[in-house]
Amino acid sequence: MLKVLTVENIEKYYGNKGNVSKAIDRISFDVKKGDFVGIMGPSGSGKTTLLNCISTIDKITTGSILISGKDITTLKRSELEKFRRDELGFIFQDFNLLDTLTAAENIALALTIQGRQAEEIPQIVSEVADKLDITDILEKFPYEVSGGQKQRIASARAIVTNPSLVLADEPTGALDSKSARMLLDSFEQLNAELKTTILMVTHDAFTASYAKRILFIKDGKVFNELYRGKDTRKEFFNRIIEVVTLLGGDTNNVF
Repeated sequence: MLKVLTVENIEKYYGNKGNVSKAIDRISFDVKKGDFVGIMGPSGSGKTTLLNCISTIDKITTGSILISGKDITTLKRSELEKFRRDELGFIFQDFNLLDTLTAAENIALALTIQGRQAEEIPQIVSEVADKLDITDILEKFPYEVSGGQKQRIASARAIVTNPSLVLADEPTGALDSKSARMLLDSFEQLNAELKTTILMVTHDAFTASYAKRILFIKDGKVFNELYRGKDTRKEFFNRIIEVVTLLGGDTNNVF
């Protein structure tokens, strides 16, 4: 199966002479098209730094990161802007929606920036809104809808351009349990039906149990890896908890 993401022996250092810290320590892994990968680890483990490097927000010190066969570490600033626009979708914990635009306009903005024809945009927005069950709120503004609905609008904006890879940073962090479950059900549906490739950072075992595979990061290294396989989500959740316990993490999140 086609590899969407290849991370090869990357390292990331912060600081200067005399005070250097290593945030990422020789991490390597692949993500194939249609995969749904979770990244977990305790605070300070390097998981957010890893996501920032993959998303081109931060630069690695050594190694390479290939997305759709292109080494993003060699791209110039102007090339990076185009690459982010065309190849990556972003879902943030705090939604990052524009309050002065309706839900439909927030979603359409990604297509406008990409240069899509104005007459084709409404149909594309309608189709992705239907997938995420937000058709009835398309004309509402972000301040008029719930947190869960805001995050589904943000998810629609992330996938509407059909990116190679969707990057989600603690997507359920600002949601109540019901809204979180609805959002994760949507992620699962998008992954199954549209083969959307998702890489998601989370500290929460319940959220992680929706993924097909989990990478556990500790001290900047891959500490362990789990594949869901034929497990039910609850069985996978229990296996995740076992690893989280070894990592010294929080096991209070339960079904």
